[in-house]
Amino acid sequence: MNTTHNYNRLLLNVLYFLIPLFSIAQNGTVQGVILDELNHPIPNVNITADNIGTQSNENGFYAIKIPDSKNVTITYSHVSFKSITASFNLKNGEFFEFNPVMNPNVEQIETVILSGTTRKDVQGIVNLNPAVIRKIPGANPGIENLLKTLPGVSSNNELSTQYSVRGGNYDENLVYVNGIEVYRPFLVRSGQQEGLSFVNADMTQNVDFSAGGFQAKYGDKLSSVLDITYRKPVDFAINTDLSLLGGSLTFEGVSKDSKLTALVGMRYRDNSLLVDAKETQTNYDPKFADIQTYLTYQFTDKFSLNFLGNASINKYNYEPKTRQTNFGTINNPLALLVFYDGQEKDAYQTLFGALQATYDVSDDLKLHLIGSSYHTTEEEYFDILAQYRLGEVNSNIGDEDLGEVEYSEGIGGQLNHGRNDLDALISTIEHKGSYTTNGNDFDWSVKLTNEDIRDRLVEWEIIDSAGFSINPPKFRNPNNQPYEAYEGPLVAFQNVRATNNTTINRLQAYVQWSRRFEIGEHEVWANAGVRSHSWTVNGDDIDKSSQTVFSPRGQFTIKPNWKHDMLFRISGGLYYQPPFYRELRDSTGTVNPDVKAQKSIHFVAGNDYSFQIWERPFKLTTEAYYKKMTDVNPYTLENVRIRYQADNNAEAYAYGLDLRINGEFVPGTESWFSFGYLKTEENIDDRGFIARPTDQRLKFGALFQDYVPNMPEMKMYLNLVYNTGLPGGSPSYADPYDYQNRLPDYKRADLGLQYVIVDESKAFDSGWKKPFKYLSVGFEIFNVFDAQNSITNTWVRDVYSKRQYAIPNYLTPRVFNVRTTMTF
Repeated sequence: MNTTHNYNRLLLNVLYFLIPLFSIAQNGTVQGVILDELNHPIPNVNITADNIGTQSNENGFYAIKIPDSKNVTITYSHVSFKSITASFNLKNGEFFEFNPVMNPNVEQIETVILSGTTRKDVQGIVNLNPAVIRKIPGANPGIENLLKTLPGVSSNNELSTQYSVRGGNYDENLVYVNGIEVYRPFLVRSGQQEGLSFVNADMTQNVDFSAGGFQAKYGDKLSSVLDITYRKPVDFAINTDLSLLGGSLTFEGVSKDSKLTALVGMRYRDNSLLVDAKETQTNYDPKFADIQTYLTYQFTDKFSLNFLGNASINKYNYEPKTRQTNFGTINNPLALLVFYDGQEKDAYQTLFGALQATYDVSDDLKLHLIGSSYHTTEEEYFDILAQYRLGEVNSNIGDEDLGEVEYSEGIGGQLNHGRNDLDALISTIEHKGSYTTNGNDFDWSVKLTNEDIRDRLVEWEIIDSAGFSINPPKFRNPNNQPYEAYEGPLVAFQNVRATNNTTINRLQAYVQWSRRFEIGEHEVWANAGVRSHSWTVNGDDIDKSSQTVFSPRGQFTIKPNWKHDMLFRISGGLYYQPPFYRELRDSTGTVNPDVKAQKSIHFVAGNDYSFQIWERPFKLTTEAYYKKMTDVNPYTLENVRIRYQADNNAEAYAYGLDLRINGEFVPGTESWFSFGYLKTEENIDDRGFIARPTDQRLKFGALFQDYVPNMPEMKMYLNLVYNTGLPGGSPSYADPYDYQNRLPDYKRADLGLQYVIVDESKAFDSGWKKPFKYLSVGFEIFNVFDAQNSITNTWVRDVYSKRQYAIPNYLTPRVFNVRTTMTF
């Protein structure tokens, strides 16, 4: 009895001792980002410690709590990578940053061909590798440069970062950075004025792109979504990229306690190398520069604060001197010789800041609060006098004046004047949240936006032919100069004057549901959601106007349990695009507050087929789409400037087929070939259907990577695009129903050759190469085949026959560039 009593007493004492320990369970936290051997984050890694388990998210981030003051072994495992184990002993409340690097079990292509079906596959989202983006050559390198090789994405201007998607225009594309919408300048009219894209490729961790049928959470536009995520640093590093076109410098670092991370990027761009190679001789002094920063602070394992900031300045000083453009035929060669006087001075300055607070209430509930502000001040000043001669060219081989204009068929002049100013302040506050329960994912958001825009537009143009001022084409008192004297008033050929102070208040909200489940032996993913958008337009001398729209959307994906790896998707819904300020302003500068949201019924059907060739992985993606659009706001497109009629007086449609095959055409590298067919037409004022300005009928794109087998550090990158000609090149005053000719086809190939001196596989412990984590040198050839592409036409009048000639404005010829990349 005494033995039993003593035993029970001992057990009771132990229980009394353990109970308070359990009641105040002490934990430490191990967290970090799981990377592969190329420093790319790995999602869906299983992390286990005793009976505790979690997974890394889409950005490779994980956090797991472990008991304090004891040795705990954590295992990191993934079906495509070799497992890693590590032991930890943490104090109560201690946070430990651990960023394991996992090596693949087998050679595989990164982020494109996967052993399983990812969330992005089922959503119809294309994921692009940031490492590839930074290496692909282009006159305007970056993410947009790579997008143009995808099917359905088109651009006929290598100096521009703008792109159209499946028949939409440049204003119909959403761009997000870390979940925050970003904007482009208002007044830019030419690709060479744009300078830098907002997105800094050197700071990018993840790039997702959807060409249509996207979810309710992605906003109110008609065409596409580009969703960018900036990376969260895991170590200290400095990266620099230098070329004859400018350079970039990126700093990143982490505090000792791993709570604070900082990522700072600076860029400078000078397009003189490209512009000086064009046919117009100029004094050109551009300054395109920006600085961006992304800061994160982890207060606790549940609460964090992020800041994204950007300051940019684009100054464009342009003083043209002379231009000679040869055109015509072999039998009838012609030339336009222009002498310029005057200059253009433009400045676009933007400031952007966004603060995001994130609170993880639990593993299933996450809440976000985001406040952002975007401020742009833009000015566009120009006075340029162009005096021209249009004539026949001497084509006699052997003559001293071969190629010179020897007989003038037309002479004249053109004076353009502009004094345009714009000041816009866009402020937003948004709450976002996500909740997971029983396999169901719920997302929601409420967003308030205030847009305060002050705009002054003063533009006029005078055209003179042989000493006689030409009146506007729709002038009520036409004249027959120079054959008959004209005694009426002199009127500018074009004259636009307007001053607008406009305020737009918006309330946006969405809620959506998604779930991944099985039907029999088949994997299924479904998504449904609805957006609401209410806006009010007000301002000086503007009648107040309010409107509301609702946009239901859905997606359904099934992966049959077949022998062949196939996946089928359908998506669509009702998409609205409430008008932004530019869409409210017509060609005369007048703001129409009653402009309705353009509406599109969108349907997309897609298929992914994964297979192997040469024992290497490949994937064929096919998508067919149809868009029926009403309340369309017609526009004219000149270079990259869009001018709307602001009258919702058209209907339109677009349909097409996109194909892309990607995989390891060369072992260990990712390449793809894409093809797109598109037809889009509009019916303005019930006059019948004609091609829209973005009717890019056929498109072919390719991204190809290669290396020398016996010298793998020597790498080659080829970026190739072919687009059939767009409708356009007509005078700005022309009736599109009278002019449906197309510009010439756009053909371009950019080649980059790079020699890698130092990388992860070639590190050095001594000598001048020791400080480098990565070092490469190389050169690039833009427009390898020296194709003469044109984006617009200059229209010149023959005073004798009154015939007008379309003189193509050619884009950049073949240009050579030198480039080096360094990481410390």
